[in-house]
Amino acid sequence: MRCGILRANRVVVSKSRREMLLLRGESILRSYRVALGREPFGHKEREGDGRTPEGRYVIDRRNPKSRYYLSLHISYPNAEDVVRARSAGVEPGGDIMIHGLQDGKLREGDWTQGCIAVTDQEMDEIWALVPDGTEILIEA
Repeated sequence: MRCGILRANRVVVSKSRREMLLLRGESILRSYRVALGREPFGHKEREGDGRTPEGRYVIDRRNPKSRYYLSLHISYPNAEDVVRARSAGVEPGGDIMIHGLQDGKLREGDWTQGCIAVTDQEMDEIWALVPDGTEILIEA
C-alpha cells in the first residue's frame, strides 16, 4: 500500500458486460466500462484476430510511454495459449494491454486489436491502483 490507498489484488473483466472490476479480496474498489478487441466474442486464437483473450493472466509490466496513453501489459499468451496456437499452425499474438486512448480520442464500440481500453482519466486511476503481479481474470 502507498499513502493509505487500498490497491487492487485482483482484476476481473467480463467481456459480455464490457466491465472491468478492481478488487481487494471480495470488495470492489472500482468498476469501469471497457472497449475490447474489434472481434470481442470468443477466446483469442491467433495473432491479428482482433479478439481479447479469456483466462487467468497477470499484470506483468507497465509502459508509461505507450501510444495509448498509459498501458499495463497482460501476460498473454500463457503456455496453454501457445500450445493451442501452435497446434492450429498459427502464432498466438501478444502485446495485450489495459490502456487509455490514442491521442485522447474517445471511440465508440469495440475498437482495439485485442486489448482492454478505458478513458485516460480512468487509466490514471487504474495505473495507481493495480500493481505489477496482480492477477487478471478475463471472462467471456
